[in-house]
Amino acid sequence: MKYALVTGAAGGMGEKTVDALIKAGYFVFALDKNAPREKEGCLSLSVDITDSAALAQAFARVSSQTGQIDALVHLAGVYMLDSLLEMEESAFRRLFEINLIGAYLVNKTFAPLLHQGACVLLVTSELAPLSPLPFTGAYAVSKAALDKYAYSLRMEWQLLGVSVSVLRAGAVNTGMLSVSTDALARFTQKTALYSPNARRFARIVDSVEAKCVPPERLAKRVVGIVGKRRRRFVYNLNRNPLLLLLEILPRGLRFFIIRKILQ
Repeated sequence: MKYALVTGAAGGMGEKTVDALIKAGYFVFALDKNAPREKEGCLSLSVDITDSAALAQAFARVSSQTGQIDALVHLAGVYMLDSLLEMEESAFRRLFEINLIGAYLVNKTFAPLLHQGACVLLVTSELAPLSPLPFTGAYAVSKAALDKYAYSLRMEWQLLGVSVSVLRAGAVNTGMLSVSTDALARFTQKTALYSPNARRFARIVDSVEAKCVPPERLAKRVVGIVGKRRRRFVYNLNRNPLLLLLEILPRGLRFFIIRKILQ
């Protein structure tokens, strides 16, 4: 029997990934702050990944059932869209607590169960290696930090025989898209500094998110990655060609283009 642990398992991507892993022959430990739906081949645990004590309890439950984990998949995360000047300090801190520190705590807690050949996969974002755009800055920086953390972790854990990879995913058709749309609508209404710019930015976001992929496609990609014997560090899914094109332009030209589009 192979064992996998998935965080963010109650979300759209998480639930489909749990289903795909079960179908591939894994027994899955499904972690989420909101208890994932119970199903055969899965143990659902209600866990706040930013709470060390809650993770210790989850570890006790998992380790009572198995002495090793073959795949640890990080899907837990929050999306936030706001301006760096206007967002609340508590919101800024929460973004990093969940997107970065939560992953660190999960890995630290469950490391004793990762055997040689095990895989840790962190789903970051297509924005992680790119220069942040206006109003996505805090989210993009949190995902870039997660991406760099994963790189550092791979450097260290390769010495223990554990591989670490990232999946940089673009728009996926889950509840996160509606969260993104709602966040953008709230920001457009509340911003005192960037009202006309936010409305223009909203039209761009709508066009990008219209080109989303179903969560089943991401789940299939996750299963394919964790099932490999040799894994690359970076995998991509549905990255936006316009963002990639913008990234290769000189930095000064990027600033000029964004200013012209949003002013």
